[in-house]
Amino acid sequence: MSAAPAPSPHGPPPPGRRQWLRARWADRHALPRFAFWLLSRGAAVLTVCAALYVLNGFLIGWANAYDVLTGITSPAAVRPQWCAWPLSLTGWAAIPAIIGAAAGYVITEQIQAHHARELDDVLDELRRLAEPPPPSSGSGV
Repeated sequence: MSAAPAPSPHGPPPPGRRQWLRARWADRHALPRFAFWLLSRGAAVLTVCAALYVLNGFLIGWANAYDVLTGITSPAAVRPQWCAWPLSLTGWAAIPAIIGAAAGYVITEQIQAHHARELDDVLDELRRLAEPPPPSSGSGV
């Protein structure tokens, strides 16, 4: 029979880098909604936009890629056009959508942060304020 190795007096070994990254990735659901959106969906869309920009930068030039992305230059005015059209559509539709989504999340977070009381509490207070005051028992006569 072989003997089992003795446990370390210092406790278990520290987690490796892979376990640490896996734990951090699993913890992303605990982030605020905007940060979670940025890590999950926003990062994918921004990566595609950046890849299109870099591809066009190498093929049509960096200044032309910027001009096509921002709508200054038509994608029909540059060569090759096959890569400029997706970049133009990205600058026309995806970039404003990303900015709008980010603004929407930030505004929603701010609105939710300012909701101090529940609706039931507000309604109870309004009902209490709407009731007639109890008769006073003053001895004025």
